[in-house]
Amino acid sequence: MLSTLKKYLSLIKFSHTIFALPFALIGFALAIHSNEAVFNLQKFILVVLCMVFARSAAMAFNRYIDRKFDGKNPRTVIREIPAGKISPTAALAFVIISCIGFVVSAFLINTLCFYLSPVALIVVLGYSYTKRFTPLCHLILGLGLALAPIGAYIALTEKFSVLPVLFSIVVFFWSSGFDIIYALQDDEFDKSQNLKSIPVYLGRKNALLLSRVFHFFAATIIVSAYFYGGFGWLYIIGAAAFIGLLIFQHTLVKPNDLSKVTLAFGTTNGIASVVFCVFVCSDIFLIA
Repeated sequence: MLSTLKKYLSLIKFSHTIFALPFALIGFALAIHSNEAVFNLQKFILVVLCMVFARSAAMAFNRYIDRKFDGKNPRTVIREIPAGKISPTAALAFVIISCIGFVVSAFLINTLCFYLSPVALIVVLGYSYTKRFTPLCHLILGLGLALAPIGAYIALTEKFSVLPVLFSIVVFFWSSGFDIIYALQDDEFDKSQNLKSIPVYLGRKNALLLSRVFHFFAATIIVSAYFYGGFGWLYIIGAAAFIGLLIFQHTLVKPNDLSKVTLAFGTTNGIASVVFCVFVCSDIFLIA
């Protein structure tokens, strides 16, 4: 049982949930602080479940759809489906169960979340097809992750608001930028299979430059959110740490040296997200 669980957690790269989940918590905290809602433990749990189910469905579907490519790529041939650890049928069943879990959780939150849940699934599942016809696939991934802050805010308030939308835009540019870095590892393989990505389309040097531009936009909006939201000094510390880690990850990856992509993509961005969340939520409840 435990070994099976480990296989599925590995299939969906469960540890990468750390990227968007902290921003969902920020959206939840903003909703409470807005006086439009009060803390609700049931809804908090349901928001977390929505995040887990949506991401699990998206990752498992990506592995299912790409299983033939993964079996040809030396970097990904060890993944669960091509390695024979999880069958394609079992992976697809996992996707369906996760989608049902997401929709049910959204229904239990409120009517608006339920109505928007199919849209969210179209985005997060549709990403897996985009690399077949557009190099802008990274932006679709960014859009999927960007639903976290505004989704959590809507879960409590059933309303849209500018501030959580700003944080969603931050997530969009931030995650699109780091996904470009991640895709550098497969540019040669993608070319051989006629798959699309920004590294394939622009080359490594220009792809890294565009990633820096996206992260510059993310940093700019984080600063703008500080002024718009009337945050305090704890937000400044969190923003400085986040932006500093954005800069740091770009010192790790060079067009001719991809040996530290994992550190730049996974570790650095995971730390940045958690640290930013801790300081922003602390600022919201202790200072703002």
